[in-house]
Amino acid sequence: MIKKNDIIRLQINSATAEGSGVGRTEEGAAVFVPRSAVGDVLSVRILKVKKTYAFGRIEEILTPSPARIPPDCPSFGKCGGCVWRHITYAEECRLKEQKVRDAVERIGGIQTVFRPIIACDATDRYRNKAQLPVGRDRDGRVQIGFYAFHSHRIIDCSDCALQPEQFADVIRVTREFIDTYDIPVYDETTGQGRLRHLYIRRAEVTDELMVCYVVNGNGLKHEDVLLKNLREALPNLKTVIFNSNREKTNVILGKKNRVAFGEGFIEDELCGMKFKISPFSFWQVNRVQAEKLYAKAREYAALSGNELLLDLYCGTGTIGLTMASSCGSLVGVEIIPDAVHDAEENAARNGVTNARFLCADAPEAAERLRREGLTPEVVILDPPRKGCGEALVRTIRGMEPSRVVYVSCDPATLARDLKYFAENGYITREVTPCDMFSRTAHVESVALLTRV
Repeated sequence: MIKKNDIIRLQINSATAEGSGVGRTEEGAAVFVPRSAVGDVLSVRILKVKKTYAFGRIEEILTPSPARIPPDCPSFGKCGGCVWRHITYAEECRLKEQKVRDAVERIGGIQTVFRPIIACDATDRYRNKAQLPVGRDRDGRVQIGFYAFHSHRIIDCSDCALQPEQFADVIRVTREFIDTYDIPVYDETTGQGRLRHLYIRRAEVTDELMVCYVVNGNGLKHEDVLLKNLREALPNLKTVIFNSNREKTNVILGKKNRVAFGEGFIEDELCGMKFKISPFSFWQVNRVQAEKLYAKAREYAALSGNELLLDLYCGTGTIGLTMASSCGSLVGVEIIPDAVHDAEENAARNGVTNARFLCADAPEAAERLRREGLTPEVVILDPPRKGCGEALVRTIRGMEPSRVVYVSCDPATLARDLKYFAENGYITREVTPCDMFSRTAHVESVALLTRV
């Protein structure tokens, strides 16, 4: 049997959902190797050995996979973002399709039709949001970047390939300001220091830019200089906000914002509709791919113009509102009051008059609709990573919609929930993966279910 520090020859035959390649020893033990590619033949040093598997690192690439390419980012393998920068995009899409299929078939026990993945037109510079922790290294140098994988150690990054180039200008101006005025940055271990996070958002269609500083207090010294520097460097700067977060917590944003410049929001468009985006607003990180994903959801909903459409987990209403013109009426359900307020405002901004939004959980909303004698023909689901769960599936079954469209950000919880739906009389007709976050391990999916 292999043991720690052994160096073995290993062929990589598959990959995990998190981005590690997997090969097997002669004894059949699985060895997980980060930054390897399916088809690689490697010399691997064993780092940790468990009963039936082990972890290793690449010592030498003996025969590279046909899908292997040179990584093009100095932070690759250090920060907790990209895991697929060392393989072709075609191979990444193949692996993500397989990830969704494996989850649905193995976890859910579901046999269905799988459509090809909805691929990205642009695999770089697609993100419209960045939340960057600020700190100092052991030598006192400013660190603005990303946390290392499974840690809170900051990996300094002046320009992420997934983000607009303008974000690098914001980082540069902020770094120079901190150095010039010796701004105290936050220390998670002590809870001391002032500047915690740099939070940036860009509206792709309007090109409006928001810069938000998360501070352990109400603001920063010499704010007037910072605002002047930002405005000079960023012609499209629309607003600057200071968010106060005094809590010793991993939650990035506090509850209080102070607008230092502009109106405190930016505006963007999605599926031909206009939306106001504040620091607290939910907005899809990849707008172009979101439009493709929503188009597939709209196709699955197959609305004829007369139905009652129920949008559960509606957030600020984006999915439902983009379908409102195709249904008789829309009811959005969200448990967060601020999101419901944003959804109502978004409906008004776009002249949508056949929509209303309930601040409630799903069972309460179902009971309110039942008392009104209303039954949704189509239900849209876009739950958080934890999925819906069995109780909500039973609630939906009680409303007896003819179709359910399930938008998922986690294949494992999607598969579990599809199994619950199958047990409650709903067949999964089709699943389409969608790559919203190229070069990362994440993959979205949209599934169509119909009542038996």
